[in-house]
Amino acid sequence: MSDLLPFLRAWVSDPRRVAAISPSGPALTELMTREVNPQDGPVLELGPGTGVFTRALLARGLDPHDLTLIEAGKDFAHALSGRFPGTRVMCMDATRLAKANLYPDQNLGTVISGLPLLSMNPRQVMGVLTGAFRYIRPGGYFYQFTYGPRCPVHANILNRLGLKATRVGHTIRNVPPSSVYRLSRSDDSDWFGDNNQQPQHYA
Repeated sequence: MSDLLPFLRAWVSDPRRVAAISPSGPALTELMTREVNPQDGPVLELGPGTGVFTRALLARGLDPHDLTLIEAGKDFAHALSGRFPGTRVMCMDATRLAKANLYPDQNLGTVISGLPLLSMNPRQVMGVLTGAFRYIRPGGYFYQFTYGPRCPVHANILNRLGLKATRVGHTIRNVPPSSVYRLSRSDDSDWFGDNNQQPQHYA
């Protein structure tokens, strides 16, 4: 209930930005974070909202100082600062990541995205991905969930940015049912899984 009330207030004020009908449930949270371990930090979380994924990342052993939260909603950002001391919370538009100089050493290991990419136009999606992969080190990953039937990043954008998308899994034990995709650079040789597996691009 403590997560649901601020979520509902944010949804009422701007349903397009929140673009969900409830906070992410335990099944989706596990699917989004299960591949992330402390050595995969630093971690950048986009659109953390009430902090459901944040809490799971910390439970997996991530150091709070290795976690940066980018939240456009002022109320959410304020609440996150109080809930997760030691993390870096920034109230800003995730489409402007490239201008923020968040990781000068380009050592970012993982991005966890709760952004509503399906509600964004192609230019906004490009802004998010270009900014994120500016910081992600070789072999790093960008995780994105979607309520849609396919990857929320169009194949044209993936190809233009030199990225590949692999479906991590799907859960019906979420409202709505959801899928999680892992994005990485197409030329990374040490990507997750079987090295002989062919990367998959989704329209």
